Amino acid sequence: MPTATVRRSWRAALAIYLRAPVITMLFLGFSAGLPFLLVFSTLSAWLRSAGVEVAAIGFFSWIGILYSIKFFWAPVVDRLALPLLTRTFGQRRGWMLLAQATIAAGLVGLAGVDPVGNLGLIALFALLVAFGSATQDIAIDAFRIESAPDDVQAAMASTYIIGYRGGLLAAGAGALYVASALSWEAAYLTMAALVGVGVLTVLLRPEPPRLSLTTQLIHEPKVRAFLRASRGKPKPARRLGAWLIGAVVCPFTDFLGRHRLKALWLLVFIAMFRISDLAMASMANPLYIDLGFSLATIANVTNVFGIAMSIGGGILGGLLVARYGIGPILVLGAVAATLTNLLFAALALAGQSLPFLVMAIVGDNLANGLASAVFIAFLSSLTSRAYTATQYALFSSLMTLPGKFLSGFGGLVVAAEGYATFFVVATALGLPAIALALWISRDRELVPRPATRAA
Repeated sequence: MPTATVRRSWRAALAIYLRAPVITMLFLGFSAGLPFLLVFSTLSAWLRSAGVEVAAIGFFSWIGILYSIKFFWAPVVDRLALPLLTRTFGQRRGWMLLAQATIAAGLVGLAGVDPVGNLGLIALFALLVAFGSATQDIAIDAFRIESAPDDVQAAMASTYIIGYRGGLLAAGAGALYVASALSWEAAYLTMAALVGVGVLTVLLRPEPPRLSLTTQLIHEPKVRAFLRASRGKPKPARRLGAWLIGAVVCPFTDFLGRHRLKALWLLVFIAMFRISDLAMASMANPLYIDLGFSLATIANVTNVFGIAMSIGGGILGGLLVARYGIGPILVLGAVAATLTNLLFAALALAGQSLPFLVMAIVGDNLANGLASAVFIAFLSSLTSRAYTATQYALFSSLMTLPGKFLSGFGGLVVAAEGYATFFVVATALGLPAIALALWISRDRELVPRPATRAA
């Protein structure tokens, strides 16, 4: 039976943000956020400014699929030891350094290619950046979960969100500024240099404690059973089989074994938690434009209020989880992320109203920042320390796929019923997540409740 968590004072909750593992996530978050826009909107701006056809640019959005299928190679990142790197730096830091080197190489490659007549090379280097970025995400998530206990994960998630936003700003506004002042080549070389922030962080921070791969495999009953059944067979085949069972099969059977019948409902909850806000995301910018807001107004409001509120929501989520535990704040996050979609319905009915636009942006980003922090903490608590990379990659992929899929139909709903109805439908999509959050928050096996108030 899990022990109840201790309810902290507000002072103790704030002090969590001064811990070294929490501060570390600020810089690793920056490292994770930096490559994202460089293969999406920033790359699209470069291609379009170079005269590449819009139709061709659209195909580059498929690069983002790599982020949604990273669970396919997560077992490799989780269990495969890298020559020299793993022995020198450890499993997590070694993979992060390899991923960062891949990102930097891809960015330098992009900087040296003229888009006109070389779209194949641009796509190749962009895929290299995206693959390195997704791999880095796998390693960072595992590093974060293994670096601190569950009650600190929300604070680490919130500082990660702040750092991630900083990386997006550098890769978005920062890269555009350098490109306008110097050149696109200089912009991408500058971004390649900024990968050094993550490299330096990895070099300065220690590897989290973790059993060796051999020790983990020996303690796996399924691996031991396989080795007994395969006696007499060639050693390379036995080693490969033991590795595949330990790296691919065991992470899934571990989750199912720990949660039994609850496992299915947990997976449904993970898939549903962000479905409301992800489903509506594709229609937010078209709404602003159709209401008559200028691009400058949209950019100013979403950057000034959106980023500030997202960061504020992440910090608030980390504080509330540290103070009250995951359970009640998980419910709050589900309610907030779902109901704030109604602000966009109100904006659609109000028309070109700047106060309503600000209200929608503030509410949506504050709610999403809070919900993201608590949900990352919850997913981290579900993840076994023996299979951190594989299980978390599966959870995070499952979290985004349904919402991204449904968002593709947003335009059809808007065309048939209008924006207001669309955002009401998006709100309704989040109601099952609220119900499941209430159920999970009452289950002490899944979310231990705070006990006594700390002095």
